[in-house]
Amino acid sequence: MFNLASSKSQGRARNKVRKKWWLFRATDFQSLMLPCFVFCSFLGLFPYKTSTLTFEISRPRYIVSSIVICVVIVHALSILYQIDVSLTIKYEGIPGALQCNCYYILGVFIGIVTYLLSKPRMHLLQTTQEISARLPPETYQKMSRLIHAKDIIGFLFLIAQTTNCFSDEYNETFFKLLSVYLTLLVFQMDMLYMNCVCVLKACFKRIDDNLVNLRELVISDEPHLLRRVYHEQKNPFLLMEIKALKKRHLMVSDTVQMLNDIFSLQLLATIVMTFAEITFSLYFYIVQWKESVPIVNLEKQIWHAYFITSLLYYSVKMGFVVWACDTGKDQALEIGTTVHDVLINTSDKQLKDELQLFSLQVLHRENTFCAKGLVVDASLLTAVSNR
Repeated sequence: MFNLASSKSQGRARNKVRKKWWLFRATDFQSLMLPCFVFCSFLGLFPYKTSTLTFEISRPRYIVSSIVICVVIVHALSILYQIDVSLTIKYEGIPGALQCNCYYILGVFIGIVTYLLSKPRMHLLQTTQEISARLPPETYQKMSRLIHAKDIIGFLFLIAQTTNCFSDEYNETFFKLLSVYLTLLVFQMDMLYMNCVCVLKACFKRIDDNLVNLRELVISDEPHLLRRVYHEQKNPFLLMEIKALKKRHLMVSDTVQMLNDIFSLQLLATIVMTFAEITFSLYFYIVQWKESVPIVNLEKQIWHAYFITSLLYYSVKMGFVVWACDTGKDQALEIGTTVHDVLINTSDKQLKDELQLFSLQVLHRENTFCAKGLVVDASLLTAVSNR
């Protein structure tokens, strides 16, 4: 049977000693998130200094972050001015200009929101680290195989796109570099969000596993319910376990709500940007196909490869985010089913009362991952595919 007190002491012990970091072998929250934190720091999106237990605002990093976001805003506005007012940057048609406007407006919006919510996001990371401290190292190691792989591969893939940015004209080079930076910024925020969702899902899974163990203990001890020793020793222990799990579930649920509040605007803008980019890419491809333009020269082949790559990138990224949110929601709902199973298999009145309270708590906490009312789950992709 899982002992919560023992688990707490193990979590504190792991926090006191910083273990050596290995790729795909995370043992705690910070080693799990380290690649994401490093890449965010590289982009000026991580104005924090970390220790084994806390996240704190770093003044030098915050200044760097402020300078970076100011440079991005100024140059993005300059590019939009050249597209919409001075017409220095021209497109063949209105759809191209609309795509560029949509991309830069949403990208800068995500950058501004990311900067303004730096402090609340720090509190979110701190809270997530604290509630995940009880997870065993095996769980972190299992999660790190996916999280480290997607963070590193995705970042290197986007960094490789900078090789296509350099041109004889300074204006065009900076235009392309800014586009790549905004793509990296959006990608890192999406991955940070997804990583937090995966950690919270693991916390829900841990609670569910503890309830399953509790159910097995109740079933195995059911014939002894009338013994005085059971009532004097076993019942208080089980009640303590249920109360501790109920409190832990409340903490994780509060963190889910905090995550939704902080990332809602960014996530909503990301969803709009993703579907806009996919829609425009498909539109341009269909137009070219309708005009029967053969893809024979090098320029057309490069454009075709870019279209396929862009479509796959946005589809895979959104698919990962939706998968994490959907499975996280399902894992949270599974706790309610397990609580009912334990409730059915016990006849002790005190345990029943506590389990009923736990069941009501699960029922009233809708642990769904959403963006301003838009639930992020499989139905999001289904609705889009059916249009």
